[in-house]
Amino acid sequence: MTVHRNRSNEGGHVPMRPLWLCHRCGQPWPCGSAKLALVAEYRDVSLSLFLYLAGCLHEAIDDLHRLNPTVTGTAADLFDRFLGWPVRHRRLSSAEPQTPEGT
Repeated sequence: MTVHRNRSNEGGHVPMRPLWLCHRCGQPWPCGSAKLALVAEYRDVSLSLFLYLAGCLHEAIDDLHRLNPTVTGTAADLFDRFLGWPVRHRRLSSAEPQTPEGT
């Protein structure tokens, strides 16, 4: 089994730690471009995407709390930022009408 990691810093939308902002665009990570890249990278192993993002969430909570405990954000906000969007993406993908192959 291949281990997927979106770790390349060369022009990629990767997290800038300990701030957890996108290294390329400065938006909170995962930014829109990072989300698209992650969905593409993990398209065949969605459980691995959730495990990867859960690990990132855990690290982000530690990093952000260490930087400034009063503005870490709520647990719900951080959960949604890291783990809420793949669930919404998955629901939208499965709701799209499927066309039979070969038509």
